[in-house]
Amino acid sequence: MSIPLAQEIRPQTLDEVVGQRHLIGENMPLKNIIDSGELPNLIFYGPSGTGKTTVASIIAKATDRKLCKLNGTTAGSADIKAVVAQLDTFVAPNGILLYLDEIQYFNKKQQQTLLEYIENGDITLIASTTENPYFYIYNAILSRSTVFEFKAVEPADIVPAVRRAIAHMEKRTGSRIVADDRVIKHIATACGGDVRKAVNSVELCVLSTKPDGDGNIVLGIETAEALTQRSAMKYDRDGDEHYDIVSAYQKSMRGSDPDAALHYLARLLDAGDLPSACRRLMVCACEDVGLAYPMIIPIVKAAVDAALMVGLPEARIPLADAVVLVCTSPKSNSAYLAIDAALSDVKKGRSGPIPRQLQNKHFDGEDNANKGQFYIYPHDYPNHWTYQQYLPDNIKDVKYYEPGANKNEQAAREYWDRIKKSPK
Repeated sequence: MSIPLAQEIRPQTLDEVVGQRHLIGENMPLKNIIDSGELPNLIFYGPSGTGKTTVASIIAKATDRKLCKLNGTTAGSADIKAVVAQLDTFVAPNGILLYLDEIQYFNKKQQQTLLEYIENGDITLIASTTENPYFYIYNAILSRSTVFEFKAVEPADIVPAVRRAIAHMEKRTGSRIVADDRVIKHIATACGGDVRKAVNSVELCVLSTKPDGDGNIVLGIETAEALTQRSAMKYDRDGDEHYDIVSAYQKSMRGSDPDAALHYLARLLDAGDLPSACRRLMVCACEDVGLAYPMIIPIVKAAVDAALMVGLPEARIPLADAVVLVCTSPKSNSAYLAIDAALSDVKKGRSGPIPRQLQNKHFDGEDNANKGQFYIYPHDYPNHWTYQQYLPDNIKDVKYYEPGANKNEQAAREYWDRIKKSPK
């Protein structure tokens, strides 16, 4: 059975690992820990294909402890017990180094099983995860481990791995492989920071290209584009990447950057996540534009309705219109702040009886000496307004809403200042 190229040429030393210079470069923290010979419990967190498993394997080979490997997607309680059973035997006289890949798939009970042995030092843990460890890993294990974040590898750092993969495929196929800089750069860029994808793309490109008349395998840009066209897209609707994209999408609209907002909209739509694109767009129109341009709410709602009606790919058109409109509109979060302040008071119990004149009743008990509702109908007065108390007595002077510094809200403020004859 053929071994995947990425596995076949997996780096054997830290010097061969591409990227992650902030961790394994000279005098960097993880490099210094490895060089010290004293290995603490480690958790590697970051996207796929960034070297987590590779670095962990390199560290494991350098230890004199018994190495056990488990994968959170397939391992169960029986596997954990089998590892623990090796403690204090001639098989593992110096303890065990447990390499646990995809630890986020271990449930809390499984993680707790390891805790006692991690705490007393019988088991040293090196775990890797693609999800945020502070959400998915048991706190007691986190407190006994050092977390290192692996980052997506820059295209320039992936280029050497692509060239190395091409050289290895030449040995495997026995043919000369020709790839110009444009092809190499495209593969390095289109993998989205995932070195494994880049290396495997080289293998696919080679296998899908027939040798020319001279026996050379010439990798064309068309082949590279066809085989890597979606590899840059990393997306999981329940994972960190989803929340990062939708967060960046909304913050770009709030920050009035249409180019960035359209980029993140494109990433959502490319992943087929039309509901998230629509929902965040509606939220942003209400929360971030709001009263600075109130008509944007029905306009964006109409665009969202149109997008959901026509579906993808045409949905991109009304959504793009609405995203650009939100980005280029004046901004105000005054109503958002006001309702949050009101909710805060309600949750703290700052309320009170509703004033008598606002209550929905038109009779009084015999014990009420001052009978009558005393509601004042505003439309009976000039400008359809007259003073009366609306808030409960104990918060009657509270102010939740403060007009934003935009033309629309300032015009409304000036109007009501004039009507109510209050200072401007």
